[in-house]
Amino acid sequence: MSRLEKKILSEPDQTQHFQTDHLKADLKGRSVRGGAVTMVSQGCKFVLQMGSTVVLARLLSPQDYGLIGMVTSVTGIVFLFNDMGLSTATIQRAEINHKQVSTLFWVNVGLSLLLMLLTAVMAPAIAWFYGEPRLTWIAIVSASAFIFGGLSVQHQALLRRQMRFTALAAIEIVSIVLGVAIAIISALYGAGYWSLVFMSLTTAIVTAAGVWVMCGWRPGLPAQRSGVRSMLAFGGNLTGFSVLNYCARNLDNILIGRVWGAEALGVYAKAYSLMMLPLQQINSPITAVAVPGLSRLHSEPQQFRNHYLKGLSLIGFLTTPIVLFMMIVSEELVELILGSQWGEAGTIFKLLGISALVQPLTNTSGWLYISSGRTAQMFKWGVFSSSFLVISFFFGLPYGARGVALSYSIAKLLQTLPCMYYATRGTSITMLNLLEAMKHPLLASLIAGAIAFGVKLAIAPTLTVWATVIVSLAVMALTYLILMFYVFNTKELYLSVLKQFKRPKGS
Repeated sequence: MSRLEKKILSEPDQTQHFQTDHLKADLKGRSVRGGAVTMVSQGCKFVLQMGSTVVLARLLSPQDYGLIGMVTSVTGIVFLFNDMGLSTATIQRAEINHKQVSTLFWVNVGLSLLLMLLTAVMAPAIAWFYGEPRLTWIAIVSASAFIFGGLSVQHQALLRRQMRFTALAAIEIVSIVLGVAIAIISALYGAGYWSLVFMSLTTAIVTAAGVWVMCGWRPGLPAQRSGVRSMLAFGGNLTGFSVLNYCARNLDNILIGRVWGAEALGVYAKAYSLMMLPLQQINSPITAVAVPGLSRLHSEPQQFRNHYLKGLSLIGFLTTPIVLFMMIVSEELVELILGSQWGEAGTIFKLLGISALVQPLTNTSGWLYISSGRTAQMFKWGVFSSSFLVISFFFGLPYGARGVALSYSIAKLLQTLPCMYYATRGTSITMLNLLEAMKHPLLASLIAGAIAFGVKLAIAPTLTVWATVIVSLAVMALTYLILMFYVFNTKELYLSVLKQFKRPKGS
């Protein structure tokens, strides 16, 4: 059989990885079921990550976390170029073919190799900047994860494009389990901060292997004139926004590490990650499902608006009470999860919680930009938003980690309305629509939170920390659900979402 005949015969096997017409027949059901699968996987990941945090926080010191934080604050920005927004371009594009994805694959691989070498060259400069020689080898070893990221970008994108969320969930859980296991074993044998490096490396390797096994697509050679120029422009704007956002969000870590040292940075970074951990378990799965779904509907304004508002309403329903509850019991949570040596993290945790109240809302602005292909406007917003955050950090820095946390939260609050106005401009979604979607979760959370806070003050002197948290949680959850389902009459709305979990016959 000739090479040409083999290529022709193999083409149908490749084509099936790019087609999405079959998804539209039950897009709503697929989105909800995909969200359910991803939410369950996020729950599993949350348990694993929280469990690993509880164990590793007792095996490692704040300085160990601070050393890794110093490196990732700098190298994290380099890692953003590993993707270049090309995975999202593959997901968002209405039509795509084998040549285009193959070309994007080799672009990602080439970038990952270049960035790995660049990071290795930068490693001594990172160590010099912080005055910490140990950072040189941490940066060099951590950089090896870039190549595995480059190898997996397009395979993950194709799985998301086909809405194969069960496969993605399985890969993520297995990679985290193995990464956590390696980290704990390493820490028990005295590896210290290297345990965290080994964890990230293991996760990257297992993820790359997993997506190649689960996605049947195999790349061909890169092709000239394959029509990827518009996709590169789309990805370039998205990467530009991500870089600006990352720089702004991680400059606080760099400044705290530089001015106040590794221990202060370790406490600040751990407080932030602990605050965001439960929110990421909710935002990530809904975002993973919402963007592919909205991308298929951006030419149908009414359905686009309904799909977006239902996703926003679900995020508000789940995240708002969680954030308020964590702020109410912040000191208790830190003591239970991290231990007494992390006491200062409780105050920082509470200050950062102010920003966490609005972040789930503002994060959905990305859905609108990406699904409608408006990444150029997204980049413009990133320039303004990042500049504003950077300025705020310098106001808070003289007051230590607490000052930076407070200044960050105030800046995020002030940006909320402009952010959503600019994102919805030119779409079928209005600011009034956003208010309608968020008002009941916010009001119910404030009322339930006030009651839970009163209960906490009353019982804390007589009960253990565990009991105080559990009783406060039960009171807030019960009050919140009563208000949402029976006072604000939203029970039918969320029941209708649950009904979509059932797969229709023949699908």
